[in-house]
Amino acid sequence: MKIGIKGINRVTATATVALTAGAVIAGSAFASTAQAATLPNPKITAAGGYVMNNGTAKSLFAKTADTRRSTGSTTKIMTAKVVLSQKNLNLDSKVTIQKAYSDYIVSKGASSARLIVGDKVTVRQLLYGLMLPSGCDAAYALADKFGSGSTRAARVKSFIGKMNAQAKSLGLKNTHFDSFDGIGKGSNYSTPRDLTKIASSAMKHSTFRSVVKTKSTKQKVTTKSGGYRYMSWSNTNTMLSSYSGAIGVKTGSGPTAKYCLVFAATRNGKTVIGTVLASTSAANRSADMKKIMDYSFKK
Repeated sequence: MKIGIKGINRVTATATVALTAGAVIAGSAFASTAQAATLPNPKITAAGGYVMNNGTAKSLFAKTADTRRSTGSTTKIMTAKVVLSQKNLNLDSKVTIQKAYSDYIVSKGASSARLIVGDKVTVRQLLYGLMLPSGCDAAYALADKFGSGSTRAARVKSFIGKMNAQAKSLGLKNTHFDSFDGIGKGSNYSTPRDLTKIASSAMKHSTFRSVVKTKSTKQKVTTKSGGYRYMSWSNTNTMLSSYSGAIGVKTGSGPTAKYCLVFAATRNGKTVIGTVLASTSAANRSADMKKIMDYSFKK
């Protein structure tokens, strides 16, 4: 069989195009790998930060991730986790709001769900009051309900013991709780890595996921007289509105804790979850979160 000059030229040209295309594809794949490898580490104002892939637990970002720090209201993630871990939990069981809960809020100048004494509020509603407006009164009510003992003080102590038992069961070495809400006596601490693991574990509960992704809610509660009222709560976690794919989790702040945030987002089927502790302001906390989340999604 004879192949003419034009045939040879066509074969040569086809081979050249194929080789060139292959080189371009290989080159762009190499460039993409190289870009991921040389992605600059983001600078954050927070004293500590950590992000991991929620599916694989692979570390994506770390800054003093194992240094113990005050956690503020991010403590309430564990409060919710303990409640949701109770055997035979009835989320629709009702808790009567006690004067002790409102007195506590006043004495501590604490964040509140504005629960009203005598109202009967379901456990599910208390979880919304706990996680959205960061109600320390809701936290107290849950600790009183799910702790064991004949006195309120004993029940609260028991509940905090359950929080520490949960931390131990997760293998956390740098976490300790001395309160149900983050207003501790100096021994309430965790780390960015540990808090991220606590949040990741809590996110396995469908109720927790539903609560922490809620921007606002109106809940019908039963009053002392048998009537009803509506409680409206908005989420302190503004990243739910400002960050694409955000699905939670919890803000925190305080004189020692400064500004904290545990956060999670899903994009293109990938969920990343992380923590910043001791950021310098609410605005910087949000900026820190955005930087390390954007960075983590690119990795």
